[in-house]
Amino acid sequence: MIEAIITGVVAIAVCMLNNYFQNRKSTALIEYKIDELSKRVDKHNSIIDRTYKLEESVSVIEEKIKVENHRIEDLERK
Repeated sequence: MIEAIITGVVAIAVCMLNNYFQNRKSTALIEYKIDELSKRVDKHNSIIDRTYKLEESVSVIEEKIKVENHRIEDLERK
């Protein structure tokens, strides 16, 4: 009877140690993947910010071109 209890306790201890190390390994992998995903999101957000700035610059340049074309037309009429 005592041998069965000792065997059970040892088996439970081994299972608990195995679960602990497996969870540590899984947690480390999940943290790594989250870090990599965060880097990708930051890169994407940077691209979006740059795109908005470029669109704003293009709209300002287009407005300047319209004004310049209007001024040229006015000069041609004189």
